[in-house]
Amino acid sequence: MDTIWLTGAEWLAVLRIGLGLWWLESWRHKDRKAWFRRGTGIAWAADVASGHRWTAVRRGFDVVVAPRPRTTAYVVVHAELAIGLGLIAGLLTPVALAGGLLLNVLYFVLMIHDWAEQGQNSMMALISVVALLGMSWQTWAADGALGLFR
Repeated sequence: MDTIWLTGAEWLAVLRIGLGLWWLESWRHKDRKAWFRRGTGIAWAADVASGHRWTAVRRGFDVVVAPRPRTTAYVVVHAELAIGLGLIAGLLTPVALAGGLLLNVLYFVLMIHDWAEQGQNSMMALISVVALLGMSWQTWAADGALGLFR
């Protein structure tokens, strides 16, 4: 493979790190006090889910999220942080990529009506797939240095 400036593996690492920075920014800009104390993030998602056109989404939200909004808020916020840090450091990279892909698919399905969010979620999901299939943890990553996931 011919590339400019960096090798193909290094470009995949740049893509992985960039995706990690995107996740870290998603975590950074959240008002964690509002999410954890007032439940604003989950309340917003509940409102979106209640009017969702797909019954499975409404039911799934009612079964999984609605009974435990505080726990879900902590899981979502800390998952975004863990995914971001894992991708930037290249530590447990395949796990972080799969987790991020799962979150993006969940966000995409929940917010199917919000076209602004769909672009972000679809691009982040695409980068996750490329970084996963390209084994982006081989370069500039703790996983590569430790010999993990060969």
